[in-house]
Amino acid sequence: MPLDEAAIAPACGGTLRTADQLCGLELDRFRDAAASGAPVTVSCTLQAPLFEEVAAELGADQRIAYVNIRENAGWSADARRAGPKMAGLLAAAAEPPPQATMVSLESEGVALVYGRDESAVEAARRLADHLDVTVLLARPGEVAPPLRYEFPIFRGVIRNAKGRLGAFELKVDDYAQPAPSSRDHLVFGAPRDGATSHCDLILDLSGQTPLFPAHEVRAGYLRADPRDPAAVERVVAEASHLVGTFDKPRYVDLDAGICAHSRSRITGCTRCLDVCPTGAISPAGESVAIDPYVCAGCGNCASVCPTGAAGYALPPADALMRRVRALLLAYRAAGGEQPVVLFHDGDHGEPLIHALARYGEGLPAEVLPVEVNEITQIGPEQFAALFAYGAVGAHVLTRARPRHDLDSLLRGIALANTLALAQGYGGPEGTLPVSIISADDPDHLAEALASAERGAPAPDPATFMPFGGKRETFRFALRQMHAVAPAPVAFVPLEPGAPFGGLEFRTEACTLCLACVGACPTQALSDNQDRPQLTFKEDLCVQCGLCAATCPENVISLKPQIDFDAWAAPRRAVKEEEPFECVVCAKPFGTRSTIERVIEKLHGRHWMFAGAEGERRIRILKMCDDCRVEAALNEEFDPHSAPQRPPTRTTEDYLRERSAPAMEAPLNGALSPSGGTGPALPDPPRS
Repeated sequence: MPLDEAAIAPACGGTLRTADQLCGLELDRFRDAAASGAPVTVSCTLQAPLFEEVAAELGADQRIAYVNIRENAGWSADARRAGPKMAGLLAAAAEPPPQATMVSLESEGVALVYGRDESAVEAARRLADHLDVTVLLARPGEVAPPLRYEFPIFRGVIRNAKGRLGAFELKVDDYAQPAPSSRDHLVFGAPRDGATSHCDLILDLSGQTPLFPAHEVRAGYLRADPRDPAAVERVVAEASHLVGTFDKPRYVDLDAGICAHSRSRITGCTRCLDVCPTGAISPAGESVAIDPYVCAGCGNCASVCPTGAAGYALPPADALMRRVRALLLAYRAAGGEQPVVLFHDGDHGEPLIHALARYGEGLPAEVLPVEVNEITQIGPEQFAALFAYGAVGAHVLTRARPRHDLDSLLRGIALANTLALAQGYGGPEGTLPVSIISADDPDHLAEALASAERGAPAPDPATFMPFGGKRETFRFALRQMHAVAPAPVAFVPLEPGAPFGGLEFRTEACTLCLACVGACPTQALSDNQDRPQLTFKEDLCVQCGLCAATCPENVISLKPQIDFDAWAAPRRAVKEEEPFECVVCAKPFGTRSTIERVIEKLHGRHWMFAGAEGERRIRILKMCDDCRVEAALNEEFDPHSAPQRPPTRTTEDYLRERSAPAMEAPLNGALSPSGGTGPALPDPPRS
């Protein structure tokens, strides 16, 4: 492949050295570079294991980065124009990646083989030398009993399952043990429901509905169709190695303090709960909890989280944005024009791009590939940043049958297109600058790239350096995107559910109770300690709806939009009133209208506030908290005491009063059975 050293060297920001056999006769050149103590980027991944071995010997393995400029740029019909792309790829690779946090999963090899016939028993027999195996047969037919019980065999149907590698818990119905006297087929005893089983891994050969959502990415859960011998072979081989300690990245970091899930038992944002495919996210009071052992790293939660509470960590949003920045800035510095970013993953996108390079015409010179861990981790903040940096389009390469639900990605792309089109970044006749390419064939990928329309570039692209959480970088990227836009507008209406917007207030009904301030997770709404006042900052609002749901007067409604003028303005006062001053110390407390309204409703209309004592209670209402307590203590005055009320009359009191004259009458002259007067005699007993 040709190398345009004149274009590549100045744009990389370092010393460029080329070689013909860096992994062979010229290996000492790599050894010298690694021993220099400076960061080194190697543009060959074919011999990366060799370079890693040499770097480890020199203690330099943490300073070496690798990038493939061959399949991604040089092996292409546009190879002679690919110098700027190579410069961009080298610059992006040199951007230091943050260190990922790991969690450990422990498996002692306790395995459950779940099946329905002899295939499950045979799989267990093959695993018995490696694992502690138990077989569970779901409604089996006639299964021949083994000659020797080398592992337990039971009957049962798994009602529900939870957990992950090293910690599965199962609830089993129709549980029964086989009779030892079973002859030609297993005969099971009386069944029972509700049995519990714990195991480290599950080999599911039942052919039934998977036990878990997104079962393909559930660590420790292996599933195969029992009618497919090759698939059974694969999962048996994989299961035999699942013993020991396994490190797994913590894909998502959670900042519970800014989570907008709920406040005071009122539910607000549920975006992450709605899109998590594995069930790793669950409500946890005012926040949510993310189980890092179950999380499969799809990134859906991070891409839809409006506050940035859920942030993808492989890499974080600002680190990925810095990589895109280095790519586009170096590409432009080397003379590249009309850049288009192609986001792809390593499992699917990289082999497809490599096949296109080896057997087709390769990627066009202006298409810049960016590999991410999962394409569903990409949020609208990335698209906003790349347009600000000068890109004219972006594509996301997906499988024809995606592994994860693309709902969150589609929503992010829709938001990015709305913002880009409103600012003049669209192509001819409103062509969408961001799109999805679903392809499993390299030729289909080539056709889609060749036919894709391109948008309008920023006349003077931005160069900002992103740092901070997702929400902060998103706001900053949007401001920069607006500042350098081909046709900037100050106001962009958005669809309901967008993570930006304003609030509409019916201020005449607002009592300044400030319940909305306590509910707001981002401090978009705030109060004033010096006077009764409610203020609002629009760029901080995430449209979670907690304020509207909390407001007792129902005076708040959401208004999804981006108003750049409101973003640039200081906090605006939504409502403010004169404070009511304490009649004793003159300290302001509450609002004058509220205190006066309360006094008006109570004065002379309630027994507690009538008469002389009522006037004293009215005066207590006009005091601040401190003076109210002091008055109650010093004057031995209980503002809540009531006048002595008459004792409550019960049913027994009523009956006693009614029966008293009748009981006295016989003693005062009632007739006796003999016709004379005297005490009444009791009635004779009845049979």
